[in-house]
Amino acid sequence: MNIQNKLLVLTISLVGALSLVSCGKSEQKGAKPEGPKPEAKTSVGTDIDDSTITTKVKSALLADADVKSSDIKVETRKGEVQLSGFVDSQNQMDRAVTIAKGVAGVKNVDNKMSLKTTSTTMGDKIDDGVITTKVKAALLGDSTVKSSDIGVVTRDGEVQLSGFVDNQSQIDRATEVAKGVEGVKKVINEMSVKK
Repeated sequence: MNIQNKLLVLTISLVGALSLVSCGKSEQKGAKPEGPKPEAKTSVGTDIDDSTITTKVKSALLADADVKSSDIKVETRKGEVQLSGFVDSQNQMDRAVTIAKGVAGVKNVDNKMSLKTTSTTMGDKIDDGVITTKVKAALLGDSTVKSSDIGVVTRDGEVQLSGFVDNQSQIDRATEVAKGVEGVKKVINEMSVKK
């Protein structure tokens, strides 16, 4: 089994597991009443549909020889697909957008990808992985940021934050938290407010 097929199987397995976990969520009982709760903006069904679309887009990107999909992050909200990460060329970026648009259920593709500006050594990749892990941990440790909704990709010390969050204050706080992590040279904000 080649690496692309292994990644595809892993991706499908993870999305399936996440879908099952989200289906089992329930409200906490005995919580203090804090006034009326805002209406849910998505349903469990919508979340599952979005997970399915994300899996299909990732699979389509993996299947295409011209796209290095491991460098592209895919997130979906109500059928809108957001592509982020770093790619080698404008052609690769355009191809990724075209592939995503061709997937059933995709209503729109939001291109948040950036072009790589330099080549990266193995040591740089390891350093970037460490920075990504530190940023994710810092976001997770901040109670005002819904870090599960934020994707983090690092290239040459530049951190790209992407995904769909509840409001502008979460975007601002996530950016501030990421900037405070050791090794981060720059933060690129590609997050969007949920519609």
